[in-house]
Amino acid sequence: MKNILTIDVEDYFMASVFKEHVKPSNWDKYQLRVKENIKPILNLLKQTKNKATFFFVGWIADKYPDIVKEVFDSGHEIASHGFYHQLVYEQSDLEFREDIKKTKYLLEKITGSLIVGYRAPSYSITKKSQWAIGLLVAEGYKYDSSFFPIIHDKGGMPNAPRFPFILNYLGNEIIEIPLSTFRFLNLNFPVAGGGYFRILPYFMFNKTINFLNSVEKKPFVMYFHPWEIDYLQPEIVDLSNFNKFRHYYGLRHTLKKIERALHDFEFCPIIDFILTKHEFANRINC
Repeated sequence: MKNILTIDVEDYFMASVFKEHVKPSNWDKYQLRVKENIKPILNLLKQTKNKATFFFVGWIADKYPDIVKEVFDSGHEIASHGFYHQLVYEQSDLEFREDIKKTKYLLEKITGSLIVGYRAPSYSITKKSQWAIGLLVAEGYKYDSSFFPIIHDKGGMPNAPRFPFILNYLGNEIIEIPLSTFRFLNLNFPVAGGGYFRILPYFMFNKTINFLNSVEKKPFVMYFHPWEIDYLQPEIVDLSNFNKFRHYYGLRHTLKKIERALHDFEFCPIIDFILTKHEFANRINC
């Protein structure tokens, strides 16, 4: 079974743990490291013959259109991660619509291809921000990958379905690709990637993918960020011990773990998965 690989292209200082300390208006003051961090990821994907969906922050695409083009020309899918990596529920509907419209237009201009996918920063389409679905549909997005069926401090939809489904919200239909979880004792446990991937030992991650594939007969939806392979990234503020742990733990070993996953399993971008599923494909082509 092909699993789904997604990469949220943002730089280290854009992470939500720094949200109160680093504003988008000051991003230019920080050292940009994303360009160098993407290179080994692209090389690994090429070596293992895997493809992925890259959710680009629009601000980065605007700074480095050559990166977007290189990723696209390498056969990967380009999708939107919003322009300024702002939590959805902290924006007005007008601000959100302008954000997703601006990012989509920019990515389409760079790639010359239709952009159909979106992922909210920190999975911040929650119960209180489901209004965003209607605006995504209105702006021409065909799928969303913002639902994380867990309890989370910044996002999360704990009661959402665990596997890809067609979401109908007030008459607006969109394909939803939730991040993977492991169900145990009637609770969903996060295993999809990011900090969870860095913290958990690799054998647990491997067993989880095998369980989802062989027992639940579903693809695993994985994610990570380019900054998670960068253990030399600058420490820009003094974080709380908890946030320090969730942001920095395991950075030195992440690339090796990603390499193991890419060798052990086969991955494809979201768009390829959708186009192989008849019930989803007709919504992309309409």
